[in-house]
Amino acid sequence: MNADQLISSIELKIRNLIEQQKSIKEENNYLKQQKEKITKTLEVQKSMITDLENKYRILKVSKALEINTGSKDVKKKITELVREIDKCISLLNK
Repeated sequence: MNADQLISSIELKIRNLIEQQKSIKEENNYLKQQKEKITKTLEVQKSMITDLENKYRILKVSKALEINTGSKDVKKKITELVREIDKCISLLNK
């Protein structure tokens, strides 16, 4: 093999490596975008779960309070719980 053939062979291999690198970069960018979408979806779902858990807890407490106390006490307790939920939501939004 002469020097020209060696140089051509090396150039071909370099071109192939450059193409592989481009392909891998594109795939990496795509995967990063997918990861970001999934992370955002997960955050939204966690927030929804927290909200639903809070609503369930409020419902459970209000049902228990309806049985055991008068309506004024129930309204007071619900108001306290709503304030607590608002605080939690504001912390989640930070």
